[in-house]
Amino acid sequence: MRIYVALRVLQLSNACIYRSEDSMNKKKWTAVRMLIILFLLVSVIFPLVGVMTHITLEDAKKIMTSEQFLPMIGHSLATTGISTVISVSLAFLLAWCLNRTNIKGKGVFAVLFTIPMLIPSVSHGTGLVLLFGDNGLLTNGLGIHVSLYGYFGMILGWVLYSFPVAFLMLTDSFQYEDYTTYEAAQVLGMGKLEQFRTIMLPNLKKTLISTVFATFTLIFTDYGVPLVVGGKVMTLSLYMYREVVGLLDFSKGAIIGILLLIPAVAAFIVDLKNDETANASTVTKQYVVPLSRKRDGISYCICILTVAVICLPIAAFAFLSVVRQYPIDLSFSLENIREAFELGVGRYLENSLAMALGTSFVGVAVIYFTAYLTARSKKTLTTLTLHLISMLSLAVPGIVLGLSYVLFFKSTFFYGTIVMLILVNTIHFFASPYLMAYNSLNKFNRNLEDVSETLGISRMRMLRDVYLPCTQKTIIEMFSYIFVNCMVTISAVSFLANFKDMPLALLIPRFDSQSLVEATAFIALVILAVNGIMKIAVYILERRIKDPAE
Repeated sequence: MRIYVALRVLQLSNACIYRSEDSMNKKKWTAVRMLIILFLLVSVIFPLVGVMTHITLEDAKKIMTSEQFLPMIGHSLATTGISTVISVSLAFLLAWCLNRTNIKGKGVFAVLFTIPMLIPSVSHGTGLVLLFGDNGLLTNGLGIHVSLYGYFGMILGWVLYSFPVAFLMLTDSFQYEDYTTYEAAQVLGMGKLEQFRTIMLPNLKKTLISTVFATFTLIFTDYGVPLVVGGKVMTLSLYMYREVVGLLDFSKGAIIGILLLIPAVAAFIVDLKNDETANASTVTKQYVVPLSRKRDGISYCICILTVAVICLPIAAFAFLSVVRQYPIDLSFSLENIREAFELGVGRYLENSLAMALGTSFVGVAVIYFTAYLTARSKKTLTTLTLHLISMLSLAVPGIVLGLSYVLFFKSTFFYGTIVMLILVNTIHFFASPYLMAYNSLNKFNRNLEDVSETLGISRMRMLRDVYLPCTQKTIIEMFSYIFVNCMVTISAVSFLANFKDMPLALLIPRFDSQSLVEATAFIALVILAVNGIMKIAVYILERRIKDPAE
Protein backbone atom coordinates (compact mmCIF):
# COMPACT_ATOMS: atom_id res chain seq x y z
CA MET A 1 0.00 0.00 0.00
CA ARG A 2 2.84 2.39 0.87
CA ILE A 3 4.60 1.58 -2.45
CA TYR A 4 1.41 2.32 -4.40
CA VAL A 5 0.96 5.65 -2.61
CA ALA A 6 4.62 6.59 -3.28
CA LEU A 7 4.33 5.76 -6.99
CA ARG A 8 1.09 7.68 -7.24
CA VAL A 9 2.65 10.74 -5.59
CA LEU A 10 5.65 10.50 -7.94
CA GLN A 11 3.39 10.24 -10.99
CA LEU A 12 1.38 13.28 -9.92
CA SER A 13 4.58 15.19 -9.16
CA ASN A 14 6.02 14.43 -12.62
CA ALA A 15 2.75 15.45 -14.23
CA CYS A 16 2.81 18.77 -12.40
CA ILE A 17 6.43 19.34 -13.36
CA TYR A 18 5.67 18.50 -17.01
CA ARG A 19 2.70 20.89 -17.07
CA SER A 20 4.82 23.58 -15.45
CA GLU A 21 7.67 23.09 -17.95
CA ASP A 22 5.23 22.96 -20.85
CA SER A 23 3.67 26.24 -19.72
CA MET A 24 7.10 27.83 -19.39
CA ASN A 25 8.12 26.58 -22.87
CA LYS A 26 5.00 28.03 -24.44
CA LYS A 27 5.68 31.39 -22.81
CA LYS A 28 9.29 31.31 -24.03
CA TRP A 29 8.25 30.53 -27.59
CA THR A 30 5.64 33.27 -27.52
CA ALA A 31 8.30 35.69 -26.32
CA VAL A 32 10.67 34.57 -29.08
CA ARG A 33 7.96 35.06 -31.71
CA MET A 34 7.25 38.55 -30.45
CA LEU A 35 10.97 39.37 -30.41
CA ILE A 36 11.38 38.31 -34.04
CA ILE A 37 8.26 40.24 -35.04
CA LEU A 38 9.68 43.31 -33.30
CA PHE A 39 12.98 42.86 -35.15
CA LEU A 40 11.22 42.61 -38.52
CA LEU A 41 8.98 45.56 -37.74
CA VAL A 42 11.97 47.75 -36.91
CA SER A 43 14.07 46.54 -39.84
CA VAL A 44 11.35 46.26 -42.53
CA ILE A 45 8.02 47.93 -41.78
CA PHE A 46 9.07 51.08 -39.92
CA PRO A 47 11.71 52.15 -42.50
CA LEU A 48 9.24 51.61 -45.34
CA VAL A 49 6.59 53.62 -43.53
CA GLY A 50 9.18 56.36 -43.13
CA VAL A 51 9.71 56.43 -46.90
CA MET A 52 5.97 56.58 -47.51
CA THR A 53 5.72 59.74 -45.42
CA HIS A 54 7.70 61.47 -48.18
CA ILE A 55 4.95 60.76 -50.71
CA THR A 56 2.97 63.77 -51.88
CA LEU A 57 -0.46 63.63 -53.52
CA GLU A 58 0.74 65.96 -56.23
CA ASP A 59 3.51 63.56 -57.29
CA ALA A 60 1.16 60.59 -57.11
CA LYS A 61 -1.32 62.38 -59.40
CA LYS A 62 1.45 63.30 -61.85
CA ILE A 63 2.66 59.70 -62.10
CA MET A 64 -0.81 58.14 -62.41
CA THR A 65 -1.93 60.58 -65.11
CA SER A 66 1.31 60.68 -67.09
CA GLU A 67 1.35 59.22 -70.59
CA GLN A 68 4.16 56.79 -69.77
CA PHE A 69 2.56 55.29 -66.63
CA LEU A 70 0.34 52.66 -68.28
CA PRO A 71 3.00 51.72 -70.88
CA MET A 72 5.50 51.29 -68.03
CA ILE A 73 3.15 48.89 -66.25
CA GLY A 74 2.51 47.03 -69.51
CA HIS A 75 6.22 46.73 -70.28
CA SER A 76 6.99 45.56 -66.75
CA LEU A 77 4.23 42.95 -66.62
CA ALA A 78 4.87 41.61 -70.13
CA THR A 79 8.63 41.26 -69.87
CA THR A 80 8.50 40.00 -66.28
CA GLY A 81 5.78 37.45 -67.05
CA ILE A 82 7.56 36.01 -70.08
CA SER A 83 10.91 35.96 -68.28
CA THR A 84 9.35 34.22 -65.25
CA VAL A 85 7.74 31.47 -67.33
CA ILE A 86 10.99 30.78 -69.20
CA SER A 87 13.13 31.00 -66.07
CA VAL A 88 10.98 28.71 -63.88
CA SER A 89 10.48 26.20 -66.72
CA LEU A 90 14.22 26.04 -67.32
CA ALA A 91 14.93 25.75 -63.60
CA PHE A 92 12.38 22.93 -63.21
CA LEU A 93 13.85 21.06 -66.17
CA LEU A 94 17.38 21.39 -64.82
CA ALA A 95 16.31 20.39 -61.30
CA TRP A 96 14.61 17.31 -62.75
CA CYS A 97 17.72 16.42 -64.77
CA LEU A 98 19.89 16.49 -61.67
CA ASN A 99 17.49 14.73 -59.30
CA ARG A 100 15.65 12.23 -61.50
CA THR A 101 18.42 10.89 -63.78
CA ASN A 102 21.66 8.96 -63.36
CA ILE A 103 23.97 11.46 -65.07
CA LYS A 104 27.41 11.90 -63.55
CA GLY A 105 28.79 15.15 -62.19
CA LYS A 106 25.48 16.34 -60.74
CA GLY A 107 27.23 18.40 -58.08
CA VAL A 108 29.43 20.08 -60.68
CA PHE A 109 26.43 20.92 -62.85
CA ALA A 110 24.57 22.27 -59.80
CA VAL A 111 27.45 24.66 -59.10
CA LEU A 112 27.78 25.72 -62.74
CA PHE A 113 24.05 26.47 -63.01
CA THR A 114 24.42 29.08 -60.27
CA ILE A 115 27.23 30.99 -62.03
CA PRO A 116 24.89 33.78 -63.28
CA MET A 117 23.97 34.70 -59.71
CA LEU A 118 27.65 35.15 -58.85
CA ILE A 119 27.86 38.52 -60.62
CA PRO A 120 25.66 41.67 -60.36
CA SER A 121 22.56 41.84 -62.54
CA VAL A 122 23.92 44.90 -64.36
CA SER A 123 26.85 42.71 -65.45
CA HIS A 124 24.48 40.40 -67.33
CA GLY A 125 23.34 43.29 -69.46
CA THR A 126 26.94 44.35 -70.01
CA GLY A 127 27.89 40.80 -70.94
CA LEU A 128 25.11 40.61 -73.53
CA VAL A 129 26.26 43.91 -75.03
CA LEU A 130 29.83 42.59 -75.26
CA LEU A 131 28.49 39.53 -77.09
CA PHE A 132 25.63 40.82 -79.25
CA GLY A 133 26.08 44.60 -79.34
CA ASP A 134 27.07 46.54 -82.45
CA ASN A 135 30.73 45.86 -81.62
CA GLY A 136 30.07 42.57 -79.84
CA LEU A 137 32.41 39.62 -79.99
CA LEU A 138 29.83 37.31 -81.59
CA THR A 139 28.51 40.10 -83.80
CA ASN A 140 31.94 40.82 -85.29
CA GLY A 141 33.38 37.33 -85.03
CA LEU A 142 30.49 35.17 -86.27
CA GLY A 143 28.28 37.77 -87.91
CA ILE A 144 25.39 37.13 -85.49
CA HIS A 145 23.08 40.13 -85.52
CA VAL A 146 20.18 40.31 -83.06
CA SER A 147 17.91 43.10 -81.88
CA LEU A 148 19.42 43.14 -78.42
CA TYR A 149 18.03 46.38 -77.04
CA GLY A 150 14.45 46.22 -75.87
CA TYR A 151 12.23 43.26 -75.02
CA PHE A 152 14.56 40.54 -76.30
CA GLY A 153 17.61 41.80 -74.41
CA MET A 154 15.72 42.30 -71.15
CA ILE A 155 14.08 38.87 -71.27
CA LEU A 156 17.37 37.16 -72.08
CA GLY A 157 19.23 39.07 -69.37
CA TRP A 158 16.53 38.43 -66.76
CA VAL A 159 16.39 34.71 -67.51
CA LEU A 160 20.15 34.48 -66.98
CA TYR A 161 19.85 36.53 -63.81
CA SER A 162 16.86 34.80 -62.18
CA PHE A 163 16.83 31.12 -63.12
CA PRO A 164 19.62 30.14 -60.64
CA VAL A 165 17.41 31.28 -57.74
CA ALA A 166 14.45 29.28 -59.08
CA PHE A 167 16.75 26.30 -59.61
CA LEU A 168 17.98 26.36 -56.01
CA MET A 169 14.45 26.51 -54.62
CA LEU A 170 13.19 23.66 -56.82
CA THR A 171 16.14 21.29 -56.57
CA ASP A 172 16.03 21.65 -52.79
CA SER A 173 12.42 20.42 -52.71
CA PHE A 174 13.16 17.49 -55.03
CA GLN A 175 15.40 16.07 -52.29
CA TYR A 176 12.48 15.74 -49.87
CA GLU A 177 10.19 13.63 -52.05
CA ASP A 178 9.33 10.24 -50.58
CA TYR A 179 9.78 7.31 -52.99
CA THR A 180 7.24 5.04 -51.27
CA THR A 181 4.39 6.88 -53.01
CA TYR A 182 5.96 6.26 -56.40
CA GLU A 183 6.46 2.57 -55.53
CA ALA A 184 2.75 2.26 -54.76
CA ALA A 185 1.91 3.97 -58.06
CA GLN A 186 4.12 1.54 -59.99
CA VAL A 187 2.43 -1.43 -58.31
CA LEU A 188 -0.93 -0.03 -59.42
CA GLY A 189 0.35 0.25 -63.01
CA MET A 190 0.40 4.03 -63.15
CA GLY A 191 2.52 5.43 -66.01
CA LYS A 192 5.29 8.01 -65.75
CA LEU A 193 3.16 10.85 -67.08
CA GLU A 194 0.37 10.01 -64.66
CA GLN A 195 2.87 9.87 -61.78
CA PHE A 196 4.19 13.26 -62.78
CA ARG A 197 0.69 14.75 -62.87
CA THR A 198 -0.79 13.14 -59.75
CA ILE A 199 2.25 12.77 -57.46
CA MET A 200 5.16 15.03 -58.37
CA LEU A 201 3.23 18.19 -59.22
CA PRO A 202 1.00 18.03 -56.08
CA ASN A 203 4.10 17.37 -53.94
CA LEU A 204 5.91 20.35 -55.46
CA LYS A 205 2.85 22.57 -55.86
CA LYS A 206 3.57 24.92 -53.00
CA THR A 207 7.26 25.14 -53.86
CA LEU A 208 6.39 25.89 -57.48
CA ILE A 209 4.01 28.65 -56.44
CA SER A 210 6.63 30.14 -54.13
CA THR A 211 9.25 29.87 -56.87
CA VAL A 212 7.05 31.58 -59.44
CA PHE A 213 6.32 34.52 -57.17
CA ALA A 214 9.92 34.74 -55.95
CA THR A 215 11.20 34.80 -59.53
CA PHE A 216 8.51 37.25 -60.66
CA THR A 217 9.25 39.74 -57.90
CA LEU A 218 13.01 39.34 -58.34
CA ILE A 219 12.68 40.31 -62.01
CA PHE A 220 9.92 42.87 -61.47
CA THR A 221 12.06 44.88 -59.04
CA ASP A 222 15.39 44.67 -60.91
CA TYR A 223 16.67 47.69 -62.79
CA GLY A 224 20.20 46.48 -63.67
CA VAL A 225 19.31 44.57 -66.84
CA PRO A 226 16.94 47.19 -68.39
CA LEU A 227 19.43 49.90 -67.47
CA VAL A 228 21.92 48.40 -69.93
CA VAL A 229 19.83 46.64 -72.62
CA GLY A 230 16.35 48.14 -72.13
CA GLY A 231 16.75 50.65 -74.91
CA LYS A 232 13.64 52.80 -75.18
CA VAL A 233 11.53 50.38 -73.13
CA MET A 234 10.86 51.88 -69.69
CA THR A 235 9.93 49.67 -66.73
CA LEU A 236 8.72 50.63 -63.28
CA SER A 237 11.96 49.61 -61.59
CA LEU A 238 14.10 51.54 -64.08
CA TYR A 239 11.90 54.61 -63.72
CA MET A 240 12.26 54.45 -59.94
CA TYR A 241 16.05 54.13 -60.24
CA ARG A 242 16.30 57.21 -62.43
CA GLU A 243 14.02 59.26 -60.21
CA VAL A 244 15.80 58.35 -56.96
CA VAL A 245 19.43 58.14 -58.05
CA GLY A 246 19.40 60.56 -60.96
CA LEU A 247 17.01 63.20 -59.64
CA LEU A 248 16.90 62.42 -55.90
CA ASP A 249 13.11 62.53 -56.08
CA PHE A 250 12.24 60.44 -53.02
CA SER A 251 8.51 61.01 -53.34
CA LYS A 252 8.18 59.52 -56.84
CA GLY A 253 10.58 56.73 -55.90
CA ALA A 254 8.42 55.84 -52.90
CA ILE A 255 5.27 55.76 -55.07
CA ILE A 256 6.83 53.33 -57.53
CA GLY A 257 8.25 51.34 -54.61
CA ILE A 258 4.73 50.78 -53.29
CA LEU A 259 3.64 49.47 -56.69
CA LEU A 260 6.57 47.07 -56.65
CA LEU A 261 5.31 45.63 -53.34
CA ILE A 262 2.11 44.31 -54.93
CA PRO A 263 3.57 40.95 -56.12
CA ALA A 264 4.68 40.07 -52.56
CA VAL A 265 1.19 40.72 -51.19
CA ALA A 266 -0.28 38.57 -53.96
CA ALA A 267 2.25 35.83 -53.15
CA PHE A 268 1.18 35.85 -49.50
CA ILE A 269 -2.53 35.56 -50.38
CA VAL A 270 -1.93 32.69 -52.81
CA ASP A 271 0.32 30.97 -50.28
CA LEU A 272 -2.46 31.00 -47.70
CA LYS A 273 -4.96 29.55 -50.16
CA ASN A 274 -2.62 26.72 -51.17
CA ASP A 275 -1.79 25.18 -47.80
CA GLU A 276 0.20 22.00 -48.27
CA THR A 277 -0.56 20.52 -44.86
CA ALA A 278 -2.33 17.48 -46.25
CA ASN A 279 0.56 16.57 -48.51
CA ALA A 280 3.32 17.02 -45.96
CA SER A 281 5.06 13.80 -45.01
CA THR A 282 8.30 12.58 -43.54
CA VAL A 283 10.79 11.18 -46.05
CA THR A 284 11.03 7.44 -45.42
CA LYS A 285 12.84 6.29 -48.56
CA GLN A 286 15.19 8.07 -50.92
CA TYR A 287 14.04 8.37 -54.54
CA VAL A 288 15.34 5.48 -56.65
CA VAL A 289 16.16 6.47 -60.23
CA PRO A 290 15.66 3.68 -62.81
CA LEU A 291 18.20 3.07 -65.58
CA SER A 292 17.61 4.80 -68.93
CA ARG A 293 20.42 5.69 -71.34
CA LYS A 294 18.15 7.72 -73.61
CA ARG A 295 16.85 9.88 -70.74
CA ASP A 296 20.37 10.38 -69.35
CA GLY A 297 21.73 11.28 -72.79
CA ILE A 298 19.08 13.95 -73.32
CA SER A 299 19.74 15.27 -69.81
CA TYR A 300 23.47 15.53 -70.55
CA CYS A 301 22.75 17.57 -73.68
CA ILE A 302 20.39 19.93 -71.83
CA CYS A 303 22.84 20.50 -68.97
CA ILE A 304 25.90 20.99 -71.19
CA LEU A 305 24.05 23.39 -73.52
CA THR A 306 22.81 25.43 -70.55
CA VAL A 307 26.30 25.67 -69.06
CA ALA A 308 27.74 26.76 -72.43
CA VAL A 309 25.16 29.53 -72.83
CA ILE A 310 25.50 30.97 -69.33
CA CYS A 311 29.32 30.91 -69.55
CA LEU A 312 29.44 33.07 -72.70
CA PRO A 313 29.10 36.42 -70.87
CA ILE A 314 31.75 35.28 -68.37
CA ALA A 315 34.12 34.44 -71.22
CA ALA A 316 33.49 37.92 -72.65
CA PHE A 317 34.43 39.50 -69.32
CA ALA A 318 37.60 37.42 -69.13
CA PHE A 319 38.61 38.50 -72.64
CA LEU A 320 37.80 42.15 -72.04
CA SER A 321 39.83 42.36 -68.81
CA VAL A 322 43.10 41.39 -70.54
CA VAL A 323 42.90 43.58 -73.66
CA ARG A 324 44.39 47.05 -73.84
CA GLN A 325 41.31 48.97 -75.01
CA TYR A 326 38.13 47.42 -76.40
CA PRO A 327 37.28 47.54 -79.31
CA ILE A 328 40.13 49.76 -80.57
CA ASP A 329 43.16 47.78 -79.40
CA LEU A 330 42.64 44.07 -78.65
CA SER A 331 46.27 43.30 -77.84
CA PHE A 332 47.00 41.41 -74.61
CA SER A 333 47.68 43.66 -71.61
CA LEU A 334 47.52 43.49 -67.80
CA GLU A 335 47.43 47.27 -67.50
CA ASN A 336 43.72 47.27 -66.65
CA ILE A 337 44.24 44.84 -63.78
CA ARG A 338 47.14 46.90 -62.39
CA GLU A 339 45.05 50.05 -62.64
CA ALA A 340 42.14 48.39 -60.86
CA PHE A 341 44.32 47.41 -57.88
CA GLU A 342 45.72 50.92 -57.72
CA LEU A 343 42.17 52.20 -57.42
CA GLY A 344 41.62 50.10 -54.27
CA VAL A 345 40.20 46.75 -55.42
CA GLY A 346 42.06 44.87 -52.64
CA ARG A 347 40.78 47.11 -49.84
CA TYR A 348 37.20 47.06 -51.07
CA LEU A 349 37.35 43.29 -51.47
CA GLU A 350 38.14 42.97 -47.74
CA ASN A 351 35.06 45.09 -46.97
CA SER A 352 32.90 42.85 -49.15
CA LEU A 353 34.15 39.67 -47.48
CA ALA A 354 33.53 41.05 -43.98
CA MET A 355 30.04 42.21 -44.96
CA ALA A 356 29.14 38.95 -46.74
CA LEU A 357 30.35 36.64 -43.95
CA GLY A 358 28.70 38.70 -41.22
CA THR A 359 25.39 38.81 -43.09
CA SER A 360 25.51 35.07 -43.84
CA PHE A 361 25.97 33.98 -40.23
CA VAL A 362 23.46 36.44 -38.79
CA GLY A 363 21.00 35.94 -41.64
CA VAL A 364 20.94 32.14 -41.53
CA ALA A 365 20.30 32.12 -37.77
CA VAL A 366 17.46 34.65 -37.90
CA ILE A 367 15.90 33.43 -41.15
CA TYR A 368 15.92 29.71 -40.31
CA PHE A 369 14.43 30.30 -36.87
CA THR A 370 11.73 32.50 -38.40
CA ALA A 371 10.91 29.81 -40.98
CA TYR A 372 10.77 27.21 -38.22
CA LEU A 373 8.26 29.27 -36.27
CA THR A 374 6.01 29.86 -39.28
CA ALA A 375 6.26 26.38 -40.84
CA ARG A 376 6.08 24.24 -37.69
CA SER A 377 3.51 26.22 -35.71
CA LYS A 378 -0.23 26.61 -35.97
CA LYS A 379 -1.66 29.35 -38.18
CA THR A 380 -2.04 32.08 -35.59
CA LEU A 381 -2.02 35.84 -35.98
CA THR A 382 1.61 35.89 -34.83
CA THR A 383 2.87 33.32 -37.32
CA LEU A 384 0.83 34.80 -40.17
CA THR A 385 2.31 38.22 -39.39
CA LEU A 386 5.80 36.75 -39.43
CA HIS A 387 5.12 35.02 -42.74
CA LEU A 388 3.68 38.15 -44.33
CA ILE A 389 6.61 40.36 -43.32
CA SER A 390 9.08 37.70 -44.46
CA MET A 391 7.41 37.49 -47.87
CA LEU A 392 7.13 41.28 -48.19
CA SER A 393 10.88 41.66 -47.89
CA LEU A 394 11.23 39.89 -51.24
CA ALA A 395 9.47 42.64 -53.17
CA VAL A 396 11.22 45.59 -51.59
CA PRO A 397 13.69 46.86 -54.21
CA GLY A 398 17.20 47.26 -52.89
CA ILE A 399 17.30 50.94 -53.74
CA VAL A 400 14.04 51.58 -51.85
CA LEU A 401 15.27 49.58 -48.86
CA GLY A 402 18.56 51.47 -48.82
CA LEU A 403 16.75 54.79 -49.07
CA SER A 404 14.39 53.85 -46.24
CA TYR A 405 17.34 52.95 -44.01
CA VAL A 406 18.97 56.30 -44.69
CA LEU A 407 15.83 58.16 -43.62
CA PHE A 408 15.04 55.93 -40.63
CA PHE A 409 18.44 55.05 -39.10
CA LYS A 410 20.44 58.18 -39.93
CA SER A 411 20.61 59.39 -36.33
CA THR A 412 21.48 56.01 -34.79
CA PHE A 413 24.92 55.12 -33.44
CA PHE A 414 25.56 52.28 -35.93
CA TYR A 415 24.71 54.33 -39.01
CA GLY A 416 27.67 54.47 -41.37
CA THR A 417 29.19 51.25 -39.99
CA ILE A 418 29.43 47.74 -41.38
CA VAL A 419 26.68 46.73 -38.92
CA MET A 420 24.24 48.80 -40.96
CA LEU A 421 25.34 47.07 -44.16
CA ILE A 422 24.87 43.65 -42.52
CA LEU A 423 21.39 44.62 -41.32
CA VAL A 424 20.19 45.96 -44.67
CA ASN A 425 21.55 42.93 -46.54
CA THR A 426 19.95 40.54 -44.07
CA ILE A 427 16.57 42.07 -44.84
CA HIS A 428 17.26 42.51 -48.55
CA PHE A 429 18.02 38.79 -48.99
CA PHE A 430 15.62 37.52 -46.35
CA ALA A 431 12.80 36.10 -48.45
CA SER A 432 14.46 33.58 -50.79
CA PRO A 433 16.41 31.64 -48.11
CA TYR A 434 13.32 31.96 -45.92
CA LEU A 435 11.29 30.18 -48.61
CA MET A 436 13.98 27.49 -48.90
CA ALA A 437 13.76 26.75 -45.18
CA TYR A 438 9.98 27.20 -45.05
CA ASN A 439 9.33 24.76 -47.89
CA SER A 440 11.82 22.21 -46.52
CA LEU A 441 10.36 22.32 -43.01
CA ASN A 442 6.84 21.99 -44.42
CA LYS A 443 7.81 18.60 -45.87
CA PHE A 444 7.89 17.01 -42.42
CA ASN A 445 4.78 15.34 -41.06
CA ARG A 446 2.52 17.76 -39.20
CA ASN A 447 1.96 15.25 -36.40
CA LEU A 448 5.59 15.43 -35.26
CA GLU A 449 4.83 18.36 -32.96
CA ASP A 450 1.85 16.56 -31.40
CA VAL A 451 3.89 13.39 -30.87
CA SER A 452 6.80 15.28 -29.34
CA GLU A 453 4.47 17.19 -27.04
CA THR A 454 2.85 13.94 -25.90
CA LEU A 455 6.27 12.44 -25.14
CA GLY A 456 7.38 15.54 -23.30
CA ILE A 457 10.04 16.48 -25.86
CA SER A 458 10.65 20.22 -26.02
CA ARG A 459 10.48 22.19 -29.25
CA MET A 460 14.11 23.22 -28.84
CA ARG A 461 15.17 19.59 -28.66
CA MET A 462 13.08 18.76 -31.74
CA LEU A 463 14.74 21.63 -33.56
CA ARG A 464 18.22 20.52 -32.49
CA ASP A 465 17.87 16.74 -32.95
CA VAL A 466 15.38 16.43 -35.83
CA TYR A 467 14.96 19.47 -38.06
CA LEU A 468 18.50 20.87 -38.08
CA PRO A 469 20.18 17.52 -38.93
CA CYS A 470 17.61 16.71 -41.62
CA THR A 471 17.85 20.11 -43.31
CA GLN A 472 21.61 20.60 -43.24
CA LYS A 473 21.85 20.94 -47.02
CA THR A 474 19.13 23.57 -47.01
CA ILE A 475 20.99 25.55 -44.33
CA ILE A 476 24.20 25.38 -46.34
CA GLU A 477 22.38 26.59 -49.45
CA MET A 478 20.90 29.46 -47.42
CA PHE A 479 24.38 30.48 -46.25
CA SER A 480 25.72 30.27 -49.79
CA TYR A 481 22.80 32.26 -51.22
CA ILE A 482 23.21 35.11 -48.74
CA PHE A 483 27.00 35.26 -49.14
CA VAL A 484 26.88 35.29 -52.92
CA ASN A 485 24.20 37.98 -53.09
CA CYS A 486 26.02 40.17 -50.58
CA MET A 487 29.08 40.04 -52.81
CA VAL A 488 27.13 41.20 -55.88
CA THR A 489 24.63 43.66 -54.40
CA ILE A 490 24.82 47.30 -55.38
CA SER A 491 21.42 48.93 -54.92
CA ALA A 492 20.79 48.11 -51.25
CA VAL A 493 24.12 49.51 -50.00
CA SER A 494 24.66 52.37 -52.44
CA PHE A 495 23.19 55.00 -50.05
CA LEU A 496 24.61 53.46 -46.86
CA ALA A 497 28.24 52.67 -47.64
CA ASN A 498 30.96 55.23 -47.08
CA PHE A 499 34.60 55.38 -48.14
CA LYS A 500 35.77 53.16 -45.26
CA ASP A 501 33.29 50.27 -45.58
CA MET A 502 32.42 50.44 -49.29
CA PRO A 503 32.03 46.94 -50.83
CA LEU A 504 33.77 45.95 -54.05
CA ALA A 505 30.59 45.76 -56.16
CA LEU A 506 30.03 49.51 -55.81
CA LEU A 507 33.14 50.09 -57.89
CA ILE A 508 31.33 48.70 -60.95
CA PRO A 509 28.98 51.68 -61.53
CA ARG A 510 31.79 54.06 -60.53
CA PHE A 511 34.24 52.61 -63.08
CA ASP A 512 31.50 52.31 -65.68
CA SER A 513 30.65 56.01 -65.35
CA GLN A 514 34.35 56.76 -65.96
CA SER A 515 34.33 54.54 -69.11
CA LEU A 516 36.77 52.10 -67.48
CA VAL A 517 35.03 49.14 -69.12
CA GLU A 518 38.04 46.83 -68.91
CA ALA A 519 38.53 47.48 -65.17
CA THR A 520 34.79 46.94 -64.65
CA ALA A 521 35.05 43.54 -66.34
CA PHE A 522 37.97 42.61 -64.08
CA ILE A 523 36.00 43.51 -60.93
CA ALA A 524 33.16 41.29 -62.12
CA LEU A 525 35.68 38.46 -62.52
CA VAL A 526 37.07 39.05 -59.01
CA ILE A 527 33.58 38.84 -57.53
CA LEU A 528 32.91 35.74 -59.63
CA ALA A 529 36.12 34.11 -58.38
CA VAL A 530 35.27 34.72 -54.71
CA ASN A 531 31.74 33.44 -55.14
CA GLY A 532 33.04 30.50 -57.16
CA ILE A 533 35.29 29.49 -54.27
CA MET A 534 32.30 29.67 -51.94
CA LYS A 535 30.21 27.47 -54.24
CA ILE A 536 33.01 24.91 -54.50
CA ALA A 537 33.33 24.83 -50.72
CA VAL A 538 29.57 24.31 -50.43
CA TYR A 539 29.71 21.50 -53.00
CA ILE A 540 32.46 19.70 -51.07
CA LEU A 541 30.61 20.14 -47.78
CA GLU A 542 27.30 18.90 -49.16
CA ARG A 543 28.93 15.75 -50.51
CA ARG A 544 29.90 14.83 -46.95
CA ILE A 545 26.33 15.17 -45.71
CA LYS A 546 24.01 12.20 -45.96
CA ASP A 547 20.61 12.57 -47.58
CA PRO A 548 17.63 13.05 -45.24
CA ALA A 549 16.20 9.63 -46.10
CA GLU A 550 19.38 7.71 -45.27
